[in-house]
Amino acid sequence: MVQIEQSWGSALAEEFEKDYFKKLSVFVHDEYRQFVCYPPGQEIFNAFNLCPLDKVKVVIIGQDPYHGAGQAEGLCFSVKTGVQLPPSLVNIFKEVKADTDHVPPIITDEMGKKMYDGSLRRWASQGVFLLNATLTVREHLAGSHQRHGWEQFTDAVIRTVSEHKEHVVFILWGGYARSKASLIDRSKHLVLESVHPSPLSANRGGWFGNHHFSSCNAWLQQQGITPVDW
Repeated sequence: MVQIEQSWGSALAEEFEKDYFKKLSVFVHDEYRQFVCYPPGQEIFNAFNLCPLDKVKVVIIGQDPYHGAGQAEGLCFSVKTGVQLPPSLVNIFKEVKADTDHVPPIITDEMGKKMYDGSLRRWASQGVFLLNATLTVREHLAGSHQRHGWEQFTDAVIRTVSEHKEHVVFILWGGYARSKASLIDRSKHLVLESVHPSPLSANRGGWFGNHHFSSCNAWLQQQGITPVDW
């Protein structure tokens, strides 16, 4: 039995009964039993549990959870509070600052050092659905849980949002996320696309100055929807 927020559970009930998902569940259970995997088991469906389907107004699509200790918390691009910011998240926050003049909350770590809070739970609580295409990973083995069924499940999730919701902003960063554009009904949703925020991609151009955060909010306001406090 998948422990997931009720509105998602109802919308995805048929998916959970399919053979591929049952095989995926066995695979994930065995991996967590034999190896260290991330995020912690109770946080695998955090993106869903922190952002119910009826609250979704923005979808950001990532690929794989962080595979280092203490990083992943079930939200794409997000790390737990107090964890050093990964390079992609640094670039995301730089673009937020340049685009909206907002910065993330500043916290003090255990050593007394001030740092930005890299947890994006504050976005999720406002209706930003932070979905990784693969929801789990083995420690220090990037991509280790790919091609075991997660992608089929999360593709179904994207289609569910597209079909069940109106006026959602889908934000696709990088080639992998952009490959999901065909799952989205552009007649009723806004799709924003750019290169990935990782330094390798961002420094080639196309990330900084993409204005996705302000463009998202402007479109939401046009639809009469409360914008996101990035």
